[in-house]
Amino acid sequence: MMWYDGGSMWFLGPLVMVLFWGGVIVLAAWALKAFSGGGRSGQGTSLEVLKRRLASGEISQDQYEQARKVLQG
Repeated sequence: MMWYDGGSMWFLGPLVMVLFWGGVIVLAAWALKAFSGGGRSGQGTSLEVLKRRLASGEISQDQYEQARKVLQG
């Protein structure tokens, strides 16, 4: 009776398992980031930030209008 030990491919099974679970983890992290706002950390859109800066007095009305025109094209 001859025994077959799998030859030199014994590492293939564990390697495939590690790659599979690594891919699952990377995919889950990407999905979490994509569906949670992309990591903007609650700052809002550029126009919202600009409006906040005007309201707080950081920029003047003229600076606001100039920046708004640039942002809106």
